[in-house]
Amino acid sequence: MKKLVNYCNEIGVTLDDKALDRFEKYMNIVIEWNEKINLTSITDRDEFIVKHFCDSLSLLGMLDLENGASMIDIGTGAGFPAIPLKIARPDLNITMLDSLNKRMVFIKEHVLPTLGLEAEVIHGRAEELSKTKEYRESFDFAVSRAVANLSALSEYCIPFVKVGGTFAAMKGPDCKEEVGAAENAIETLGGELSDILSFKLPDDSGRCIVVIDKTEKTPAKYPRRGVKINKSPL
Repeated sequence: MKKLVNYCNEIGVTLDDKALDRFEKYMNIVIEWNEKINLTSITDRDEFIVKHFCDSLSLLGMLDLENGASMIDIGTGAGFPAIPLKIARPDLNITMLDSLNKRMVFIKEHVLPTLGLEAEVIHGRAEELSKTKEYRESFDFAVSRAVANLSALSEYCIPFVKVGGTFAAMKGPDCKEEVGAAENAIETLGGELSDILSFKLPDDSGRCIVVIDKTEKTPAKYPRRGVKINKSPL
């Protein structure tokens, strides 16, 4: 865990012993259950800490998340970045959403009880959930490490964010072209590109966080059906 502690010190994040114990337990349970459920291709412990934990916590070094802020992690998979963020910042009100039920059951029945954490876990599709009154434009932050292109990802995520909130898309180092192609989608959905934050992880791999501010309400017709989003990007 020394690599994680050193990285957190660099980005201004403090982890106490309880948090470090939770990170250790979380890594162990993901690696153990990965033999039964496809959770991650990364099983080397050092690489796991860098690619999953450090990458997830980079959000805390880049964004100003107020105490008690609400956040939805869309396409959370095995819980990244939501669970590392919850471990480091238990005050955050976290919702995790994924379309694969096995992963959500794993998080709800095994991860959260083992770590002694509480979070909302939802099995469903983003384009359907964001149409509901309870979840539409109700979060301070939306985050995603999903592999969809930014135009499609924006349509899945921006409708969840309240006006004045932020959508943070976690991307690889070469994202400027993708951002350019998504400009129309971002504007159409009520967003405005705020910043592209580039940084390096402890293994020197490059990453960037695309920060999109929600400045206007998303028109009611968005998001469209998933097939339409992927076949005909805005």
